Amino acid sequence: MKIMKFISVAVIGLLLGVGNLSAQSNFITNVNGRTHQSLNGKWKYILDQYETGQIGFSPLYKNSKAKSKSDRVEYSFDNAQTLWVPGSWNSQKEELYLYEGSIWFRKTFAYQAKHKNSRIFIYVGAANYKTTFSFNGKKLGEHEGGFTPFSFEVTDLLKEKDNFLILGVSNRREKDYIPAMVTDWYNHGGITRDVKIVEVPQTYIDDYTLVLQKESVDKKSRLVYGSIQLAGADFPAKANVEVPELGINTSIVIDEKGRGEFSFTSKKMSLWSPENPKLYNVMLKAGEDEITDRIGFRTIETRGKEILLNGKAVFLRGISIHDENPIRRDRAHSMDDAELLLAWTKEMGCNFARLAHYPHQENIVRLADELGILLWEELPLYWGIDWKNKEVLEKAKTQFGELIRRDKNRAATIIWSIANETVPGKARNHFLSEVASYVRSQDCTRLLSAACRKDGAEDNPGNHYKVSDPIAKILDIVSFNEYQGWYGGAPETCRNKEYTIEYNKPVIISEFGGGAIEGFHADKETRWSEEYQEYMYQENLAMFDKIDGVVGLTPWILVDFMTPLRQLPDVQDGWNRKGLVSESGAKKKAFYIMQNYYKKKKEQYK
Repeated sequence: MKIMKFISVAVIGLLLGVGNLSAQSNFITNVNGRTHQSLNGKWKYILDQYETGQIGFSPLYKNSKAKSKSDRVEYSFDNAQTLWVPGSWNSQKEELYLYEGSIWFRKTFAYQAKHKNSRIFIYVGAANYKTTFSFNGKKLGEHEGGFTPFSFEVTDLLKEKDNFLILGVSNRREKDYIPAMVTDWYNHGGITRDVKIVEVPQTYIDDYTLVLQKESVDKKSRLVYGSIQLAGADFPAKANVEVPELGINTSIVIDEKGRGEFSFTSKKMSLWSPENPKLYNVMLKAGEDEITDRIGFRTIETRGKEILLNGKAVFLRGISIHDENPIRRDRAHSMDDAELLLAWTKEMGCNFARLAHYPHQENIVRLADELGILLWEELPLYWGIDWKNKEVLEKAKTQFGELIRRDKNRAATIIWSIANETVPGKARNHFLSEVASYVRSQDCTRLLSAACRKDGAEDNPGNHYKVSDPIAKILDIVSFNEYQGWYGGAPETCRNKEYTIEYNKPVIISEFGGGAIEGFHADKETRWSEEYQEYMYQENLAMFDKIDGVVGLTPWILVDFMTPLRQLPDVQDGWNRKGLVSESGAKKKAFYIMQNYYKKKKEQYK
């Protein structure tokens, strides 16, 4: 504990970033570690293609005596059909397969608080894209962003029975949204993740962070510093943090704003890594509130062109993943979905996964913690973003704040990525610089990257390519996508390509690959055959091995996925076929190329 006198309160606050999040981001965290009840199941719904529920167009409202729009919408649910929550409407009703617009969902339920004087929140894991939240006839607010959680307090409105929750969800695409008008994945609409009633005391633990100090990794006694933030009133003078397995029981002084900072040291702490994904039960207590989380302790940093995990160089044997269960043909939302995707990931020999191109469900992040899979997480700052729009910038900050608040205690998450395939320019560079600064203000313990643009052959005659995207100046890792042999030239052209990275930083090839139809076999020159994909992977890997500073790969992509952009008849039919696993779960030949390559890399980095 003596070491803490050398670390000021201001420094701890900067490192942890706790307490800086905007009010919009203050949803209930770690809901499974609290008293909760699921609201999943069948919900009634009303199609609202013309947005009449939002503007009050009278034909929808059959109850002329209703006092509010929510009352009128509630009345119109009497003979409504049902949809399953969580789940996208596109996957459940054939007539809704391509629907983009608004749907109003209603859930009725009874609930009796488990404890006296509890505060009651309703938590939504995600709803795509914009949600209007009403409870028992009162509109409580809106949430924008299709992949991050939100919650609203309903304590004063809750009844023991006949409660009705109405969520109006729109998946319309707009220029000032994130993502914007065009994406290369399916726009699943609806309430796509769990909905829960969450019960907490009047004063509760709103936020907490624990971080292993880098300098103590190689010392006999390892130092963890942390902070806790309470919400409510009448804050207790002290809180407590316990890690029973380490014999830690530390008191925390709480200030007048409900914030406390703490530290503890341990001589027997086991570091989290892919080879040893050790998690500890961490218990936080404050007044009447108590919460338990499973947390691993590790450090991540860079040194020149290396990435260091717990002070040792690591090669990121990765794969890109979409948050989609291809067999159900729907957005992933369950632990079963997470287990399916990460089982394939582990089978390939990966220690790393890029969760593309938006925040994935929390289950997959927590499972990665348990399995020892490092993660890259990102926001859909993608094609067509309105870089000059200050409101869009604020949306990006809010959505990143929500993602960081949810996942900052997960040892698996080592990289926040701020963009994918965006074109350099003054407005874009400024926008992403602002996002990078914001992310670091919330969490400077992880690395920043982005899928940068590389200069093409038109800028560099011959076979020489250069990565000089100006945004890379502010990143910790330089990443770029390369589809040589698929979008440019035959696979054998990879042999003559050379790359110059303008920055003395680690490099990740964030995407590469090409399409193949599972079960279609031909010679290696025939496109869409498994043999062509296999050959292309062999040539790509040999090309990447020659690039100085490459310390990780995340080929595109683990599984074939749904996308309206891919419409080549009898080949794509609405699917991106670049997966190493087909939508039916069959592994293509290139899967085994990566598996063998990663076996060799694992041996090299022992």
